[in-house]
Amino acid sequence: MTPRAGSTMTGSIEGLERFDSPGKGRGLRVTRPFKVGELLFSCPAYSHVLSVKERGCYCEFCFTRTQHLARCGKCKKTFYCNVKCQKGDWAMHKLECSAMVAFGENWCPSELSRLVARILAKKKMQKERCICEKMLLIGEMQSHTEDEDNEKREMTEADIAGLHRFYSKHLDVPDHKELLTLFSQVACNGFTIEDDELSHLGTAVYPDMALINHSCLPSVIVTFKGTSAEVRAVQDMKPGDEVLISYIDLLYPTDDRNNRLRESYYFICDCQECKSKSKDKAKLKVRKQRDSIEPDVINNMVRYARKTIREFREFKHTKTPSELLEMCEQSLEEMGAVFDDSNVYMLHMMYQAMGICMYMQDLDGAIRYGEKLLKPYSHLYPPYSLNVSSVYLKLGRLYLGLERQSACTSALKKAMAIMEVAHGKDHFYIEELRKMIAQK
Repeated sequence: MTPRAGSTMTGSIEGLERFDSPGKGRGLRVTRPFKVGELLFSCPAYSHVLSVKERGCYCEFCFTRTQHLARCGKCKKTFYCNVKCQKGDWAMHKLECSAMVAFGENWCPSELSRLVARILAKKKMQKERCICEKMLLIGEMQSHTEDEDNEKREMTEADIAGLHRFYSKHLDVPDHKELLTLFSQVACNGFTIEDDELSHLGTAVYPDMALINHSCLPSVIVTFKGTSAEVRAVQDMKPGDEVLISYIDLLYPTDDRNNRLRESYYFICDCQECKSKSKDKAKLKVRKQRDSIEPDVINNMVRYARKTIREFREFKHTKTPSELLEMCEQSLEEMGAVFDDSNVYMLHMMYQAMGICMYMQDLDGAIRYGEKLLKPYSHLYPPYSLNVSSVYLKLGRLYLGLERQSACTSALKKAMAIMEVAHGKDHFYIEELRKMIAQK
């Protein structure tokens, strides 16, 4: 690759080095010891985009959540902390501002198309290597265009059509082949920015972080401070240890995890957990009965569970909350005849039911489901999992709504113990938690 003007082809991050990871390709490893909770590095986004559904709640530029946001005077759709944030975002927002006015309700590019548009604009403006490209240039990120099936390719073509429709007036769009490569790079290397309860806020690209490989036994965790990503150790690390994150939700058994990795990232994992499948029996626990359950009955119920989870994902956008809750309850009753309450497929539907109850303002229902999640989640997820802290956090806030002060304080403290490691003790989420606990 030809370096950009003013760029150098090598960069470094203190305590880390790029290397060829056996069986994985490029990777990152540490060159000094890191303790649990220690920050390995922080990386600003090359480009980021706030989810449309979060507009009005978060600043479009810095992702700060505040009640006092100022609206863009032209499109009336985007919001900012202040004039400084609005000016900082203008180079990107101008790609969308007049188009949102012109298209009105018909303005509907995908979040992926919106992010790609911003990357293309940034590339054109950029004169030298970006601070988030110390070890890997954005153009060097892995692409999997040749591995995409027809369904994936059709989705990419639809995203490209959206890019042309909504952005061609303000953007020099490259040729089709280059677009296919860029969309694939972003789809495989982009990060979902989430809040403290793991709600989706937006999407971003961090080139240096694209060097980090996957493991179902991760050594680090990625969290977000505004639009910057932070990488912290969740295991004590010694020089030479590879920096490994999880690309997927680790709750599920080995076959499910590897199916997901194959579908989204075009590889299967060979970490120690995938080789030993040591947690699969606990994850697929069946209900204790006087007579043992036949293997065929268990296999049929696993197939039913996977089918139900797929259908629920599809129906989320078409059915009412009441209908979705009924679907959860029916599937839990059906699966409960065979599966233990700690079985991951039961937990999956309980988690969905908790979210629907919260949406419907049924606090008691949400608490009932949430409390069933905690013990198995703590056992089945790796240490310092945000999936565990987010449930404690949700329950703490639900208890607060019902004025159950003692339960609220206990849940928030358990959430904070995990989050201090994952987010760092100086993160504003931790500061908010300390204030909430002090007020109890």
